[in-house]
Amino acid sequence: MASFPAVLRSEWTKVRSVRSTIWTLALTFAVTAGLGALLSLLTNNNFDEFTRGDSTPFDATGTAFSGILLGELAIIVFGVLAVGNEYSTGMIRVTLAAVPQRGTLLTGKAVVLGALAFTVALVTAFITFFLGQALLGGHSTDLGQPHVLRAVFGAAFYLTMLCLFSAGVTAMLHNQTLALGVLVPFFFLLSPILSAVPKVKTLAHYFPDYAGSRMLLVYEQSGQPYGPWAGFLICLAWTLAALVGGALVLKNRDA
Repeated sequence: MASFPAVLRSEWTKVRSVRSTIWTLALTFAVTAGLGALLSLLTNNNFDEFTRGDSTPFDATGTAFSGILLGELAIIVFGVLAVGNEYSTGMIRVTLAAVPQRGTLLTGKAVVLGALAFTVALVTAFITFFLGQALLGGHSTDLGQPHVLRAVFGAAFYLTMLCLFSAGVTAMLHNQTLALGVLVPFFFLLSPILSAVPKVKTLAHYFPDYAGSRMLLVYEQSGQPYGPWAGFLICLAWTLAALVGGALVLKNRDA
């Protein structure tokens, strides 16, 4: 019977030895920070045009995080590949032979993936924020302003929870291609479309991406169903549900 520290070491070795892990995490940082910097620069150079007609104060933090939508895609792919690679190569059978306690195995995976994703997401969030504020010039804000530090940490928690949610879904589906085929259309087509349809947008407001994105808001916007802390709890509930679902499937189904 493998001990939990041994499971953690094994999972860490597997994650860092896969090249796609490095690339997807690097892409999460590059896309989030790079696109945020570009949009912050454009906003500063065309401030009056970009803010014309806005009913809420200018959100310098949200502008710096404008690139997080594409960063989400990279961190979702990381979560899927980190779990799905073992199924696509058949190595999951070797893993289960070495660690027959399936609940312990998935917990170890979640701990390693969560810690790695949060570390990268936290670095990405702070660098994206400071880079964006530097390029916003006189329209920038700082961490001492109300709710700004919470929004920066919210960005890190949001990316981390998306990663773990994707890992849990992949553990349920046992197939990384199928998981990407479900998650990418859900987050980048279904959720945005439903959020714009009057009769069903209330339901879409409780999807994990919409709920998690509330954590990045510095100012309350009119028409929003809930605030950042409720968004955090809703996104956390989706993440835990996906991981529990993955654990149940892993326990009750052959690899």
